[in-house]
Amino acid sequence: MSGFKAIGSKLSKSNTLCNDAWRYFKTYAKDKGLEHYSFKSEGNERVKELYHIQNVNNYHSRLKVWMDRFNAVATKYLDHYLGCFNFLDVIRFRKNSSSVSKMVIDSCLVSINATYKK
Repeated sequence: MSGFKAIGSKLSKSNTLCNDAWRYFKTYAKDKGLEHYSFKSEGNERVKELYHIQNVNNYHSRLKVWMDRFNAVATKYLDHYLGCFNFLDVIRFRKNSSSVSKMVIDSCLVSINATYKK
C-alpha cells in the first residue's frame, strides 16, 4: 500500500493511529506496534477516550465541497489545488489583514517538493 509508505516514516510507537473501520489499518498498526482505535462511520461510538476522527471527517467534507466547483482536476496539479484549499481554509480563522498578508507572502516562498509521482 503506497499510502502507508508515505506516512510510515512519520509514525513512531508513541503515536496512536485513529481511522475509519478499514481492516487493513488494524493489521498495519499491529505490525508497527502502534496503539490503534477504529471508528465505524455508521456506528454510534465516535469518541474513545480523547481520540476521534471528527476533525479529519470535517476537513474532508470541506475539501469535497470546495473541490466540487472544479469539474475535473488533473492529478499532476492536485498538489496545487490542495495547497490552495489549505491556505484558504487556514485564513478563514485569521481576521486581521497583516496576518493574511504575511501568509500570502510566506506561501510564495514555499517550494513544493512532493509531486504526484512521489
